[in-house]
Amino acid sequence: MFWALGGLGGPGRTVPWWPPRFLDNTELCSWSWSTAFDRSHCNNGLKHPSWHLGLIVTSALIIWKGLMCVTGSESPVVVVLSGSMEPGFKRGDILFLHMSKDPIRTGEIVVFHVDGREIPIVHRVLKVHEQQDTGEVDVLTKGDNNFGDDRVLYAHGQLWLHQHHIMGRAVGFLPYVGWVTIMMTERPIIKYLLIGALGLLVITSKE
Repeated sequence: MFWALGGLGGPGRTVPWWPPRFLDNTELCSWSWSTAFDRSHCNNGLKHPSWHLGLIVTSALIIWKGLMCVTGSESPVVVVLSGSMEPGFKRGDILFLHMSKDPIRTGEIVVFHVDGREIPIVHRVLKVHEQQDTGEVDVLTKGDNNFGDDRVLYAHGQLWLHQHHIMGRAVGFLPYVGWVTIMMTERPIIKYLLIGALGLLVITSKE
């Protein structure tokens, strides 16, 4: 899922940009392209505005699923919503995530979720701790613009993040491109207006 990150002076939280979770891999694999492109519907069905809208949505979902497979991250792209990672990343920056099997190292920027919190967080790895019995690496994180580490944000009694908490590493960014997401998150009316305008454009468009 595409997430956005935020909270000045606090945790870099995340909210969904694009919600593809309602279409799982089974549904994608079971799609009958022969039915979709049945010649009996070519003259009329493909000209209907709802078909174009469905094609746009389906294409976006397929692209998103492809990004998830390539990057190994459930959230390949995220938007920074807060100043907790300044001056490196500012509010509205888009981050690109990748999740490899290499051990996480001190200094890397990661997106993680915390038990009991719905919205994920983006912060830098402050310390790493290798478990002697399993060899797995646990991490402690901190926002660059925050005074203390993130243990106050973790679940009660939790001192380290485990591997299953990590959603991806930040491997690139685009500045300020995510401001549209911030506006839609903080003012939902803008999101509804944009969706309505897109639907109206598709319905009224002519070939």
